[in-house]
Amino acid sequence: MGSGQVTDWQGKIVTVAGLGVSGIPAAKVLHGLGAKVTVVNDGDDARARAQAEELEALGIAVRLGDGATLPEGTELIVTAPGWKPDKPLFAAAREAGVEIWGDVELAWRLRGPDAAPWLAVTGTNGKTTTVQMLASILKAAGLRTAAVGNIGVSLLDAVLGEEQYDVLAVELSSYQLHWAPSLRAHSAAVLNLAPDHLDWHGSMEAYAADKGRIYEGNRVACVYNVADKATEDLVREADVEEGCRAIGFTLASPAPSQLGVVDGILVDRAFVEDRQKNAQELAEVSDVDPPAPHNIANALAAAALARAFGVPPTAVRDGLRAFTPDAHRIAHVADVDQVAYVDDSKATNTHAAEASLAAYESIVWIAGGLAKGAVFEELVAKSAERLRGVVLIGADRGLIREALARHAPEVPVVDLDRTDTGAMLAAVQEARRLAVAGDTVLLAPACASMDMFANYNKRGDAFAEAVRELGAGA
Repeated sequence: MGSGQVTDWQGKIVTVAGLGVSGIPAAKVLHGLGAKVTVVNDGDDARARAQAEELEALGIAVRLGDGATLPEGTELIVTAPGWKPDKPLFAAAREAGVEIWGDVELAWRLRGPDAAPWLAVTGTNGKTTTVQMLASILKAAGLRTAAVGNIGVSLLDAVLGEEQYDVLAVELSSYQLHWAPSLRAHSAAVLNLAPDHLDWHGSMEAYAADKGRIYEGNRVACVYNVADKATEDLVREADVEEGCRAIGFTLASPAPSQLGVVDGILVDRAFVEDRQKNAQELAEVSDVDPPAPHNIANALAAAALARAFGVPPTAVRDGLRAFTPDAHRIAHVADVDQVAYVDDSKATNTHAAEASLAAYESIVWIAGGLAKGAVFEELVAKSAERLRGVVLIGADRGLIREALARHAPEVPVVDLDRTDTGAMLAAVQEARRLAVAGDTVLLAPACASMDMFANYNKRGDAFAEAVRELGAGA
């Protein structure tokens, strides 16, 4: 079901749902192919009006303030991934027998006959890092590639641009997968599954099923997390091509058809001759930056996909060594008075925070923000023994405080009831007071940032700035 299922777009009546990062490029591409495009958008603010003006100048119709009504004669809807499946527009489309595609589906259908295969990655946490590691490994093997999808280059640009790729490293969200029914990757990985975006999907089962779509029609390898049985279950349920293999990754010693860790070495027992007896060394744990457990798991998943594509072991090592993680992902900011200060502002949910907390032995934890319906009991119970102290910030800090009172009553807690610009400096100063030499002060909020900061980047920047101020006065 690969490319070009709609070969003639001339005069085809297409509705694009939503302005924004995927809607506008999709509208322009379809218009350029000769389709009659109408963009519908719920909002009608100054930004939307400016975007509408730009599209209308090209001859694309735009309807603002009405994203619910199906435009007359619509033959196909292309939706922004964030639009929820229960929208009235989609109900009207289903009733009229109109197909609904996301931007990923559109990109997949527009691929040429000699298009680069896709190595695809999804999961609740770690997607971006894994895809960037994968692209780094593929480049180290001399392949023309890019990290695309829910990251960096847009898939439409990658598929339709001048650049010729050998293979693409593709990050896919559960939203994108929901709207991509005919996507068929060369190989794919689901890194982990934890409750997230349940308000969008409606249930954990629906969320998992959308993640599992990434395995449909895989040709070479379905990569799963041995420590997360739900990912292996998704492989079992997938309808794959004959000969496609289930490949596990584990932080333990690997069984046959797995990648894992032995004595500080990342090893492959999946893509080797006689995997019952042999293992191939790929890299050292110290080649992974940072060598935190969840990041080693990301590296193993990236290595599995690269090996599925035939990449040699040396390229795995060289690619991992060349990779540098994005800011605010377990980033070491500084040491002050023999205490390490680490910024993992990107840990915006409990699953990410749990992985972050597991990377250190003795922690003063800075946490809190917007909980988005999350509960913190399990996170606190699992992490309690590592906590030297906790500093709580943000709107929903009370939820974490209650979990700490139940599961870690002996751990000292500072509850900061302030949201002004100096709040992060105050949090870092309180953390310093609680910490002793050898501890790690870890910003891993387990919450979104928008109650106090524009985004997690700004929150991480405020933390780093506060640590630098500490260091200057040390």
